[in-house]
Amino acid sequence: MTESKKPSLKQPEIIFLSFFGVGFIPKAPGTFGTLASLPFLYALGLAKPPIVLFIPLLIIATIISCFMANIVQKKLGLHDPQWIVMDEVLGMTTAWLFIQQFSLLHLGVLFGLFRFFDIIKFWPASYFDKKVEHGAGTILDDIISGVYAGLVYLIINNYFLK
Repeated sequence: MTESKKPSLKQPEIIFLSFFGVGFIPKAPGTFGTLASLPFLYALGLAKPPIVLFIPLLIIATIISCFMANIVQKKLGLHDPQWIVMDEVLGMTTAWLFIQQFSLLHLGVLFGLFRFFDIIKFWPASYFDKKVEHGAGTILDDIISGVYAGLVYLIINNYFLK
């Protein structure tokens, strides 16, 4: 890759996809991207908003992220670079939609579940991760992992966290 094709935090799309530069943390950028979303999700939870209002916003953010990731990946000649952590932010936000109680414990359980499913990538997340070349593959595997994390969270909440 040439010097001119390296991502720069002077570009708004790089700032967005790296979640304000968090993706450039050298070790475990996906974990740090997920961690960086937690203060926002915790604050939103304390505000007790109607969760249904976030679904259209999450869909719009996901679509924008898919197209933006596609453009940047083509421009840089990369596929799913580690510094793109907006997928983790959106995946964790997807899992957050399932939360039953806004507490640090519940958020921590969701975090652990999301990281597990994001790393393991059960089908169809693995399909999007490996087979979809478009920026959608970069983003949607984490959305699917967020759904898995949310569903398992509901089971755990029902039997263990009450």
